[in-house]
Amino acid sequence: VRAGGKHNDLEQVGRTARHHTFFEMLGNFSFGDYFKRDAIRFAWEFVTERREDGNLGIDPAHVRVSVFREDAEARKLWADVAGLPESRIYGLDEKDNFWQMADTGPCGPCSEMYVDLAHLTDDWRFPDGASGEWTELDRDEFSVDAFVAGAEAGRFIEIWNLVFMQFDRQADGTLDPLPRPSVDTGAGLERIAAVLQGGTSNYHTDLFAPLIRAVENTVGLPYRGRTEHAPSEMMVGGRAVMVDPASFRVIADHARAVAFLLADGVFPSNDGRGYVLRRILRRAVRHAWLLGRQEPTLVHVVKAVIDTMGEAYPELRTRSAHLLTTTQVEEESFLSTIEGGLARFEELAPRRGTNLGDEIRGTMSGDDVFRLYDTFGFPIDLTELMARERGYTVDIAGFDAALDAQRSRSKADRKSRHLVVQADALGDLADWTRAPGGGAADAAFVGYDVVEIETEVTAVRQLGDGRVALLLRETPFYAESGGQVSDHGEIVGTEWRADVEDVRKVDG
Repeated sequence: VRAGGKHNDLEQVGRTARHHTFFEMLGNFSFGDYFKRDAIRFAWEFVTERREDGNLGIDPAHVRVSVFREDAEARKLWADVAGLPESRIYGLDEKDNFWQMADTGPCGPCSEMYVDLAHLTDDWRFPDGASGEWTELDRDEFSVDAFVAGAEAGRFIEIWNLVFMQFDRQADGTLDPLPRPSVDTGAGLERIAAVLQGGTSNYHTDLFAPLIRAVENTVGLPYRGRTEHAPSEMMVGGRAVMVDPASFRVIADHARAVAFLLADGVFPSNDGRGYVLRRILRRAVRHAWLLGRQEPTLVHVVKAVIDTMGEAYPELRTRSAHLLTTTQVEEESFLSTIEGGLARFEELAPRRGTNLGDEIRGTMSGDDVFRLYDTFGFPIDLTELMARERGYTVDIAGFDAALDAQRSRSKADRKSRHLVVQADALGDLADWTRAPGGGAADAAFVGYDVVEIETEVTAVRQLGDGRVALLLRETPFYAESGGQVSDHGEIVGTEWRADVEDVRKVDG
């Protein structure tokens, strides 16, 4: 899932042919075993040799590669191993072909494999007004500048990146050779599927067809994105609605991310991974709203994700009830406030005939944006996106200050109501009321495997004010540790239930 941090392409999802929040990454690793020669050989064989033998079978004439401009070894290997002519091996700079995650540590040059969509797809079209060497279909050889221009325009697309980790970068910038250099490669399944199925868009492959169809069936509108790119007006329930094909793609993509995040144990919340999930889900709800849908929509597409991907990923099926219930509850929650939030947004950022890219028309204050977040549940990046569409900027610093103030008030309020139990308040486990044979030695954490279990209470301690501490024989609740906060949830017994507000370790 790529929806935050260093690689944040969320705003591009649905607007381009290849951006996704969730994608399936193929590849292979070597940790001190084979290095550049074998990595290049494996990649070339898999991409170009006969499909009948389990390879991709792409015509080598339409494959090109890039290398780091200073990596003479990789350049020579592509010529020796793959037989590529020098004119189809392009030396690019550090920005494109040198990998490092941080300012120091393991790093190294990389080499990327590109394919020519103009010759491998049925629907390739040059952009309007395109000109230059890279637009010539009968040309076999391209200059570096022409290749880069063609890659930026989408004619040449990268399908595989081979990272050669061979250095340890020091604080002063020195590159010390690693004692055992390694290989880390990545190939996008969605891109490969598009190429093999003769299309330029990942969204028009059999990976997405069932999901796009689920969106069509749910919203009752046709998807016209294969032939039309701009929004078109359609009648929905007796009223005219501008239907944007990108909205179908957003919902289809986001349904995959929501399904897999939920299946991996992430739960919607207002911070951390839970916030990433919530903002993806609510962005999908907003696009369903733009398609005239004012009731849960994403849940039906998540069902299609489970149906189409459940065989390869069994956890989708085993947790399907949780996935569908949680998605629907989150949709209903946001739908209950979205209309009021959109009305408030209209007041704060009125439409003035501006579109994305026009001059700035104003700035939304941090306090106003925070109220959209706090009262109406609008994630900040959703507000930023909507504001940008209308030519407004957002006071992010003001929003952060308002959010910090709210967190401080909430923390103080929790303390004043004694909602946080300090570890010493729980005392020694020997002071608890214990079931026969119950004790800390019997407690087992099972939260990495399940989130709902049937178990037994083995010890109890009354805390007053309607609060109680319980020890369970097995527990799916993660206790605050290592910087991660405690899980929340509920415990239900015969004629009683308790909200779990905190989880602590007592006597281990």
